[in-house]
Amino acid sequence: MFGAYIGLFFAAFGAATLLPLQSEAVLVGLLLSDRYWLWALLAVATLGNVLGSVLNWWLGRGIERFGERRWFPVSPRHLETARKHYQRYGHWSLLLSWVPVIGDPLTLVAGVMREPLGRFLLIVTFAKGARYAMLALATLGWMS
Repeated sequence: MFGAYIGLFFAAFGAATLLPLQSEAVLVGLLLSDRYWLWALLAVATLGNVLGSVLNWWLGRGIERFGERRWFPVSPRHLETARKHYQRYGHWSLLLSWVPVIGDPLTLVAGVMREPLGRFLLIVTFAKGARYAMLALATLGWMS
């Protein structure tokens, strides 16, 4: 039983990084099994996903020093574009941190932009927790 929570944590953590993982499928599977506590599943998924986003934020804080390297995956032009979008929409854009494709790079850019960790954690935890809660409500509502 404990292994399922650990698996969910690592799926959620990895999904928040640039790895192509699906924590939502793991959460739905565990919810449908009806063997685990709802609140524990939501807490574990949210914690893992937020910590993965913190890793992105931390990487973003030091990523620019590698910008001139040939292997660096982001061009200076793309990084500048991301920076301008973040400046335009500010920290509230982190409410979209849960969105596939754009959410993970957004948390990285927040680190580049030196978003304070406390505010980052509050907004990202709210966004990601709300996403998992809505997914759980939809799943459990469908089961009824």
